[in-house]
Amino acid sequence: MKIVQYEDIEWKRGLQHRGGTFHYRHLLNGTPGTLGNFQFNIGQLEGDFASPRHRHNFDQFRIQLEGTMNFDRNGKMAAGSVGYFPEGAPYGPQSSEGTAVTAVLQFGSASGSGYLSREEVYAGTEELKKFGTFEGGIFRRHDDVEGRRNTDGYQAIWEHMNGQRMEYPKPRYRDPIILDSANYEWLPVDGMPGVSEKPLGSFTERQCGASIIKLARGATYRAGERSVYLVLSGSGIAHDAPYRQYTALHVDGGEEADIVARDETQIVRLKLPDLSGLQAQLPVQVEAAE
Repeated sequence: MKIVQYEDIEWKRGLQHRGGTFHYRHLLNGTPGTLGNFQFNIGQLEGDFASPRHRHNFDQFRIQLEGTMNFDRNGKMAAGSVGYFPEGAPYGPQSSEGTAVTAVLQFGSASGSGYLSREEVYAGTEELKKFGTFEGGIFRRHDDVEGRRNTDGYQAIWEHMNGQRMEYPKPRYRDPIILDSANYEWLPVDGMPGVSEKPLGSFTERQCGASIIKLARGATYRAGERSVYLVLSGSGIAHDAPYRQYTALHVDGGEEADIVARDETQIVRLKLPDLSGLQAQLPVQVEAAE
């Protein structure tokens, strides 16, 4: 198990292949080179942020913590909403209505396409700047350089780092799914007195999912495996370390951890997909992406 305190992580500038201002705190990551590699950040976007309509070859969950994100035809995410953005499904264009703070989990999922690491994305961005420019989330190749003139920024990086055209997975869902957690009822969790849950959804045959857990003061919740947790409110002890607002935890496969609430606590659980038996869809290994 890994536990990270939000305030111990520095803000960094990110998403240079998109438009506008974006800073993030990088909380957790998976294992580079594996199909289930992941990255979990809390990002702050200013009102000038812009990203064109695009799609990915990985899955992502978004938790809107502050402000509002606008995804145009796909709707808006206000504070408290949770979104599942499936691989292969286009979304956006994306913009922030003033300052917005969002927790984002990106991860390799059912297609077996994996996920590029932050280091690979940064390296690819810098290398591609020799051949063109990133403008408004699009990589525009110089006139005297061979290749497609205009390509989605992340796709251009992925193709550069992997040396091949990106083949997007056929979408299992046509659109992102945006959930209003306030409209769900709390259900008791069997065998855990004082613990209740809002199951928000389970997705694809690989069973990634999202839920919100509530602990009464003094209650103990046994955190399940293959999951990323983010404390939304409250304080207490997770395994053998203190937790408070925006503490993040990763409980890997075969692990579990007890979370004991000192104060009433709410935690979001993001369950990573079960990729056992899945074969890579790439001739080379892939890691994580912004």
